[in-house]
Amino acid sequence: MPRIVDVARRAGVSTATVSRALNGKPVRPELLAAVTAAAAELGYTPDRTARSLRRRSSDVVALVLPDVENPFFTAVARGVEDVAQAHGVSVVLCNTDDDAAKEARYLAVAQDENMAGVVIAAASGRPALAPLLARDRAVVAVDRAVADDVDLVTFDNVALGRAATQGLLARGFRRIACVTGPAATSTAVERAQGWRDALADAGLPAPDGLLVRSDFRVAGAHDAAVALLDREPRPDAVVATNNLGGVGVLRALAERGVPVAASAHVAGGVPAGAAAAGAGSGGVAGCGVAIVGDLPFATSSTDGVLLVPLDPRDLGAAAARMLMERIRGLDVPARRVVQRVPAPA
Repeated sequence: MPRIVDVARRAGVSTATVSRALNGKPVRPELLAAVTAAAAELGYTPDRTARSLRRRSSDVVALVLPDVENPFFTAVARGVEDVAQAHGVSVVLCNTDDDAAKEARYLAVAQDENMAGVVIAAASGRPALAPLLARDRAVVAVDRAVADDVDLVTFDNVALGRAATQGLLARGFRRIACVTGPAATSTAVERAQGWRDALADAGLPAPDGLLVRSDFRVAGAHDAAVALLDREPRPDAVVATNNLGGVGVLRALAERGVPVAASAHVAGGVPAGAAAAGAGSGGVAGCGVAIVGDLPFATSSTDGVLLVPLDPRDLGAAAARMLMERIRGLDVPARRVVQRVPAPA
């Protein structure tokens, strides 16, 4: 018996598009034709009871996050809960540890428990959303983009990477490295692109050797920063594309005795050129640091660190508002909301 995923594969579209097309919701004419033809070829008949599942669902939603210990996602959760509680909806918090298999199990639970919807910061760009979408469940992606045709609320991540890098350039740094997250995570890719774009705008190279990927945790970023500090010539500044990554970078600098430099002209209390040549007081040349996000806890002196602040609680609240609209029957094409980028501090 053919399934909705078979129709989606034959038509070359997402399961969400198949669901909308076969349930009379607006889709582009060429997609409607492809879905209709695929369904006819396969002899697929949609389950008409699926239309009412949302109305019969519980007043519970799942919030699927990659790391609830990260204060960024804790704040996202608070924003989601604030809005959900105001609508009389309870939130089940699911921590995936950025593990796609663990994430898939939580999504299966959301389906099995007939939850009204899901807000997800996905472990990868292709989370297992097809079964939920096939049953017309409300899904909103938060912070990280996914391949599925669902609502998304995120930051302008390219602009964030660009702002952090431009802030260091304005302080006189030129050999600027970037510590970012996995290539499978949209935020990591986009913020690294912003780093590249800012250097290109300044007429500077962005060699692959100055871009290091790790996980989005302290230990991984620490190891990445250590690898950068061991290179010759050493970077004179580092962009960390998330908050815990920034903590890891600062820890690596502290362990190596490299001070944070507020300016390329006076690095760690020693003129940068003199320190590099071993002149002056014999001090170690400092390293500029820019961090996307707020530092969650103190690890060393943060004097001179350039911060590009974020408002993850507002991000979570925006995602929850979109989810409530979907649960209550809003029927429009998938939306993309991009939060503004504040000025570096």
